Amino acid sequence: MRRFTALYAELDITTKTGIKVAAMARYFAAAPARDAAWAVYLLSGGRPRRVIGPRRLAEWAMAAADTPPWLFEESYAAVGDLAETIGLLLPPATTPVDRPLHEWMEQRLLPLTGADEATQRAAIVDAWNSIDGPDRCILVKLLTGGFHVGVSQGLVVRALVQATGVAAATLTHRLSGHWDPTATDAYVRLVAQESHDADLSRPYPFCLAHQLDRPPDDLGDLSAWQVEWKWDGIRVQVIRRRGKTFIWSRGDESIADQFPEIAMAAAAIPDGTVIDGEIVAWSGGAPLGFAALQRRIGRTTLSAKLLAQVPAALIAYDLLEHEGLDVRGRPLAWRREALNEYAGGHARLLLSPTVDARDWVEATTAQRGARDRGAEGLMLKRRDSVYGVGRTRDAWWKWKLEPYTVDAVMVYAQAGYGRRALLHTDYTLAVWDGTALVPFAKAYSGLTDAELTQLDNWIRRNTVEKFGPVRMVKAEQVFEVGFEGIQRSSRHKSGLAVRFPRILRWRTDKRPEDADTLATVRALIAP
Repeated sequence: MRRFTALYAELDITTKTGIKVAAMARYFAAAPARDAAWAVYLLSGGRPRRVIGPRRLAEWAMAAADTPPWLFEESYAAVGDLAETIGLLLPPATTPVDRPLHEWMEQRLLPLTGADEATQRAAIVDAWNSIDGPDRCILVKLLTGGFHVGVSQGLVVRALVQATGVAAATLTHRLSGHWDPTATDAYVRLVAQESHDADLSRPYPFCLAHQLDRPPDDLGDLSAWQVEWKWDGIRVQVIRRRGKTFIWSRGDESIADQFPEIAMAAAAIPDGTVIDGEIVAWSGGAPLGFAALQRRIGRTTLSAKLLAQVPAALIAYDLLEHEGLDVRGRPLAWRREALNEYAGGHARLLLSPTVDARDWVEATTAQRGARDRGAEGLMLKRRDSVYGVGRTRDAWWKWKLEPYTVDAVMVYAQAGYGRRALLHTDYTLAVWDGTALVPFAKAYSGLTDAELTQLDNWIRRNTVEKFGPVRMVKAEQVFEVGFEGIQRSSRHKSGLAVRFPRILRWRTDKRPEDADTLATVRALIAP
């Protein structure tokens, strides 16, 4: 555990990807295989189910540290992270021992799921007595499902390449789908040199696009590019092998049960076929919007009424496997032609329509009208491009619409995580409804480090009231907030929910009374 905790500390103090990759590579080269398997899982974004809630852990920690609630709350507010607060307040370990990471996960933490409170408490107090502060911090994060550090699966793969010499494409493929770190040989199989090991259901690594950051005509003649609509749905791969259908999301979730109409349509596809596409809520030849699709996401049971109200379809983009052969290395133009055999002949399996534009002027006109079609913009893909792994530059571009923008007032602030744990970087933003400010979004990104530091100083001086780690502040700071979509929501006080909110700029030139109104925000909802 100490080795993994030390790795976490190395990753947490730097933003340089090269340093992070090198630190992980050293860990993978030295760690026991079963610990390395869990490290790969956790660093890649794997989230074990929450074992114990944070409130209960806080109560046990207060008792163990003989700390009154008011002092614990003040400490939590100062530190900004529950796990770090507990790690700092608990007395030194009475019987320190360094257990392997896999033992903590498989024998001590996960078995506590569903146990009675007395059993859980005894086990956790015993654990706290056997490890020191930094290890305790990691332990609490793992218990509450709050473990996260600034690395991606792509960086983990780069580190594994350095540590093992296995090709990045092979490692990424093996990690796709439900990769299980509890298997005793999970890591050994992951880094084995033999590469012909894809299982029946396993998807391919997704090819992703970069945001277009230059004028489109800089890309050369439009005839070299395939232009498609960029839909707002769930990116998936539909796999048909040996008479079985699998649907994997980009988040490595198996979602065939959530979209039975698509699985049924895919049953007619020949074996040895893998299609890349987007699941959207679709009816009457048009998308219903992501808000409708959200009603089906994560559902374990689907009523006939819901299936009728929110029918789904797959908009097929690309063909990755054809007649049992990996065709990702073929040109896009060839893959698109082959895709015509499988998509477009079923109401729930549609071929992604291309945009008929003769030049970049016409393409720009189409892009600006994307919202009228329920799209987010355009996709630009070189006709001669292969299907790469991860984000590909100069081959695929996403040409998105400008975001919706609103001027809003900060009303609450909370400390961030990791290297931002001592700064208030998470903000609740509100707009006017008459004479009252109504919260409508939370934003966590968009400001520079210098702005965050300046704003943190202001927040500390202008706190009106505290609610644990949350501070109510004077309603004085105005921000321009951008977001991708908006929908009605009965779960929020404002009656609205926005997608991907972020701060575009700090409007120091505006007064709080200049912020937008709730009516203005509501008017952004498509009729």
